[in-house]
Amino acid sequence: MGNNQSGSILKNYSSLLLLLGGIIVGSVLGLIYGNDVEIIKPLGDIFLNLLFTAIIPLVFFTIASSIANLQKTEKLGKLFAIVLGVFLVTVIISAIVMIIAVVLFPIHQDIVISKVALETLEETSTGSQITQLVTVNDFFEILSRKNMLALIIFSFLIGFSTLHSGEKGKDFARFLNSGNEVMKQLLHIIMKLAPIGLGAYFAHQVGVFGPQLFGAYAKPLGLYYAVCTFYFIVFFSLYALFAGGKQGLNIFWKNNITASFTAVGTCSSIATIPANLEAAEQMNVPSHIRNLVIPLGAPLHKDGSSMSSIVKIVVIFSLFGKDFFDPYNLLVAIGITIIVSVVEGGIPNGGYIGEVLAITVYGFPMEQALPAAMIIGTLVDPIATLLNSNGDVVCSLVVTRISEGKNWNSKNVE
Repeated sequence: MGNNQSGSILKNYSSLLLLLGGIIVGSVLGLIYGNDVEIIKPLGDIFLNLLFTAIIPLVFFTIASSIANLQKTEKLGKLFAIVLGVFLVTVIISAIVMIIAVVLFPIHQDIVISKVALETLEETSTGSQITQLVTVNDFFEILSRKNMLALIIFSFLIGFSTLHSGEKGKDFARFLNSGNEVMKQLLHIIMKLAPIGLGAYFAHQVGVFGPQLFGAYAKPLGLYYAVCTFYFIVFFSLYALFAGGKQGLNIFWKNNITASFTAVGTCSSIATIPANLEAAEQMNVPSHIRNLVIPLGAPLHKDGSSMSSIVKIVVIFSLFGKDFFDPYNLLVAIGITIIVSVVEGGIPNGGYIGEVLAITVYGFPMEQALPAAMIIGTLVDPIATLLNSNGDVVCSLVVTRISEGKNWNSKNVE
């Protein structure tokens, strides 16, 4: 009996243990061999490339099929409003938590500005930037993960169109459902490679960036990691408690481990979508909610990015000896974090839109301020992604609680 029980536990946790094993081995290799681990980086890149290739059709099919299967458009409108409300509130809470932290533990030290190659930044109007963010001018461009927001809007429109096509759209709705299932199976197959892929990726991250964690950036990085860990444990627990009481707390932490490690390992909210969908399903979040919240949250909801943008702004203010705690500066910072949460893509170390926006709004010299923000942004990526990505899972519980009522978890949900 005992052997059967331990065998069952081993079977249930085998994928997690393999994932952990790959990460630990990769981290040790990175510490021992440093830059020499570059030789195994292609293994991590191949895994991520497979993942990214499959993500675009997965997002399209999950969102479009979820909306196409709704019976009433009013139901979607109400649900959509709840989702956006929950996203906005949690992003603002995370920003306020980080502001309180930098008030309690000020960052006053001198920061050494490293020489970092800057991206070529094109001068475009605000209207053009918004247009490029939410739309593309050719169909093939919507298939790029750099245009996730445009893809999500397109998926919504396809879902609505299918829903309004009635009987004539039934075959297309079946196609969307079938595509959704096929893409989930494809992701399941790709995730079998996760222990090797994530292990190689971790080896590279530790080998290349490890030494940079010390020195001038140690204090802001230490503060960020400490506050994010606190927010992850305490506030996510509070959100889960609100969603389902003690039972909600238990099901969240019990089914959250694989999704958390996938987020830390890939440094990409978008790459973590499959693990998040599976975790939300194990938590009994209804399919029409998890299929909306998780893919929509990946590009739109970022508690970790919200908190990192506060730290970057504080570091830049410290760099130039300016007072961050002026009420105007604080309000502008919260506004920037909300915008950053929406516009930052789910690409590892990708896109410095938030940093550029903050530096421009506050009027700092770009050539001096941007390198510091970019270095901080790179080094906080793992735990920022954890909060960004895992926040979608806990938000799916909160949305279910608001949408389905207090006793949602006692219902026989799929």
